[in-house]
Amino acid sequence: MTQTLAPARLPPHQRIYAVGDVHGCAARLDDLHGVIADDLRDRPVAHALVIHLGDYIDRGDDSAGVIERLIAPFPCHTGAPPLVVNLMGNHEDMLLSAIRGDRVAMANWLRNGGATTLASWGVNEADGTRGWQRAIPPAHLGFLRALGVIHRVGGYVFVHAGLRPGIRLAAQSRRDLMWIREPFLSFTGALPGVVVHGHTPEAEPVVRDNRIGVDTGAVMGGALTCAVLEGDRIGFLQS
Repeated sequence: MTQTLAPARLPPHQRIYAVGDVHGCAARLDDLHGVIADDLRDRPVAHALVIHLGDYIDRGDDSAGVIERLIAPFPCHTGAPPLVVNLMGNHEDMLLSAIRGDRVAMANWLRNGGATTLASWGVNEADGTRGWQRAIPPAHLGFLRALGVIHRVGGYVFVHAGLRPGIRLAAQSRRDLMWIREPFLSFTGALPGVVVHGHTPEAEPVVRDNRIGVDTGAVMGGALTCAVLEGDRIGFLQS
């Protein structure tokens, strides 16, 4: 893994692995978790943290398998496993709104891969929200409902989509944290931290002075990408 100067810094003896949008690609997630475990075995660190940046479901064919892997202990070849933080993406937000009976969210979710997600739980979209809730394993539904939307460490802010420029961190809306694109993506000024995000797919990871984008379109034939942050350095692992 090649490392370069990062746009922010982490405290000493800490390393963060920030994983982009998985979108139902369970086998790809298995592979990337294995690559992370190999890196931790080869380069031990006192404090390791894995952050999954949301959009675990939809479009790919094994959303249920992705959630099952995120619920399970992180695979580790030696020593204690890393801590794990799982954030909510806009696709998880759509699912939760849909099963609460929000008809607009339901239609939007089904148009954006929700039917494939339901199939991974063995349920048909025609079964309706009550049937969906009965079919989704309680552990999976509890996992989805417990997801946070933001995590901050050192000079970095981790969210699914981005931040709204000009708004202090504590005043950012949940919807923006999970859904925003513009004016965040084109903004070149300072933000409350360097934002590490997914949500907007690119052919390669994006590194700017104020943001790092790690959605590289795994479900569209691209790589599943993980940014590796340590000290004032950044590198990338992929599967």
